[in-house]
Amino acid sequence: MYSQAYGRLMENETLIRLSIFIGLFAILATIEVFAPRRVLSQNKAKRWMTNWAFTIANTITLNALAIALPLLAVGAAIDANMNGWGFFPVLGWPSWVEVILAILILDFAIWLQHLITHKVPILWRLHRVHHADVDIDVTTAIRFHPVEIALSMGLKIGLVYLLGPAALAVILFEIILNGTAMFNHSNIKLPLWLDAILRRIIVTPDMHRVHHSVDRAEHDSNYGFALSIWDQLFGTYIPQPADGHNRMKIGLEWQDERPTKLGWSMALPFFKK
Repeated sequence: MYSQAYGRLMENETLIRLSIFIGLFAILATIEVFAPRRVLSQNKAKRWMTNWAFTIANTITLNALAIALPLLAVGAAIDANMNGWGFFPVLGWPSWVEVILAILILDFAIWLQHLITHKVPILWRLHRVHHADVDIDVTTAIRFHPVEIALSMGLKIGLVYLLGPAALAVILFEIILNGTAMFNHSNIKLPLWLDAILRRIIVTPDMHRVHHSVDRAEHDSNYGFALSIWDQLFGTYIPQPADGHNRMKIGLEWQDERPTKLGWSMALPFFKK
């Protein structure tokens, strides 16, 4: 029974992930309408068209990458398991332990990658495309330059081959990563008591919004996407913005309304500033 269910999961992996993505996006976008945290300053339709265009470009990039490699993260996990590669097959621990450890390790790797993109100038040029969004809502979670997405996938593929986790662990991690990224970028107003409880485990919208501040100290903090523990452990956690959530300025200090334009945003890594 388990093997049949697992087989169906693998066969429909893309459809399952896409369905969860679209469903969660629709839920968060609806909540943003009825319970917004901040008043948005830019034309929403124009921003959304640009940010969704990034998703289309990134999907094309990953499909091209899959042809060249030819495996992405889930495929790498299947390949590693078939060949017995990685630490987990050697250790022989129970499957549930491997799944939990794989998700924790991959989440930490994404946290560390995020921190590095803020410290290495050439990587920051790519990552600032994400930070250039002058408003922050659920579509900010899908606003990444295709080159950064390709590099991030390369990191995940290498780590998957090193660990050798079950494909199920990689699928769950990708679902968790995408879901929490949309959640913590969303412009939704959580009750303060609920935010205080949730941020002990996961990154909340108020916690991640600090990271999108124009203030250098604040945007060099709160790097987590899913778990909040890494920032708390490594001293990169700032609980609230100095100017408060309603008055804080989002984006880059030198920008204007140009991030709403796709061409400008795609070319941003090549600007000197």
